[in-house]
Amino acid sequence: MLYKIYQSVLKEILLLSRDLGGAIILFVMPLVLVITVTLIQDSTFKQTGNAKIPILLVDHDHGKVSQSVNDNLAKSNAFDVISRFDNQPITEAQAKEAVFKGKYQLAIVIPADLSHDLQAKIDQNVNKIMTSFGVGDSSATATDKKKVTQKEVKLYFDPAVQIGFKNGVMSAIDQMISQIETQSIYAAFKEQLGETEFDFEQQSFINFKEIVPTIGNKEVKPNSVQHNVPAWTLFAMFFIVIPLSINIVKEKSQGTFVRLQTNPVRTWVVMAGKTITYLIICMLQFYMILAVAFFVFPHLGLPPLHFNFSLMLMSLVALFCGFAAIGYGILVGTIAKTQEQSAPFGSTSVIILAAIGGVWVPVFAMPEMMQIVARCSPMNWGLNAFYDVILRQARLVDVLPEIGLLFLFFLLTTTIALLYDKKKRTV
Repeated sequence: MLYKIYQSVLKEILLLSRDLGGAIILFVMPLVLVITVTLIQDSTFKQTGNAKIPILLVDHDHGKVSQSVNDNLAKSNAFDVISRFDNQPITEAQAKEAVFKGKYQLAIVIPADLSHDLQAKIDQNVNKIMTSFGVGDSSATATDKKKVTQKEVKLYFDPAVQIGFKNGVMSAIDQMISQIETQSIYAAFKEQLGETEFDFEQQSFINFKEIVPTIGNKEVKPNSVQHNVPAWTLFAMFFIVIPLSINIVKEKSQGTFVRLQTNPVRTWVVMAGKTITYLIICMLQFYMILAVAFFVFPHLGLPPLHFNFSLMLMSLVALFCGFAAIGYGILVGTIAKTQEQSAPFGSTSVIILAAIGGVWVPVFAMPEMMQIVARCSPMNWGLNAFYDVILRQARLVDVLPEIGLLFLFFLLTTTIALLYDKKKRTV
């Protein structure tokens, strides 16, 4: 029996060797994919990026508020503030047109008299408080009856900008304005009470500190490589569905599979040969991507993949991800009648599985219904297992549920394929 499986493996290797271009694509495509995507996404994982986003600033205020906003944006490593076109101040109409045409991602319009009216409103409120304690100037309170209208800082966004960028910018500007308002309130109280008698501490009392996992007293912060290597390795593994399913369809259409059936060889032996062969390919893909992430990425300006995880456990996860991919490929190839059915369906379904599995969009950011669907995707199981090992320093017992589901998926899809083939031959 082992000899028959060995011969079946040799047959699959021979078939692959006859399509050298296809075999090369199996290894080159994943490398190009992981390098390209990691280079693109690397800046989102860095605290400071080299590429700044140009934004437009229209200042109708010319006061301390607008100056503070301008200074804070200029100090930021994320934005390049532009306030003039051809040495002339940008108008709101110009900014609106430029942003809505996609030339810039954002324009900030600061209204006129923002600084003056903000100070007037603060003075009114402080005066009321101080007068209620019998300390303020009651005559000033009586005269300051003029109502100060609420001001709006307008934000023009490129319609193509993602919602996450919008929320981040609005939160940052709101924080700037709040800080200015707080400082103005303290200054108004000091003026009323006498600057020499009271010295308010204006530094923020509450700070935020991120606590990250540590290994050997060294912080381990996630980066683009740690996220993209497992995600796109998994994606590449599942793409063997295409050559595997085409191979099975060819055997059926050319009569090879029928000739095999005339020999004393069971169908599961043939499938075992395919499984072993393509499992070797999956593991070669995995180790090649790891080698590129460790040796090549530093030369491309990317952080290297540090092996602060168990390589053996990582390999075990990759092995069971390969099983799941092969099981799916066997099922698609068995059910499909032509190559025109297997190739498009295989590639499209893999993209769908990747999308709902969290390879492109994090599962927590999906709608609740899609989160439930994502839990049924083998790519989601594999991705979670990879992340557990690389980012969460998991042990074998922690990833057993995921790799168990992956192997169960392989057994289920392979069993369905064998039963379908048996029924089809007996009809």
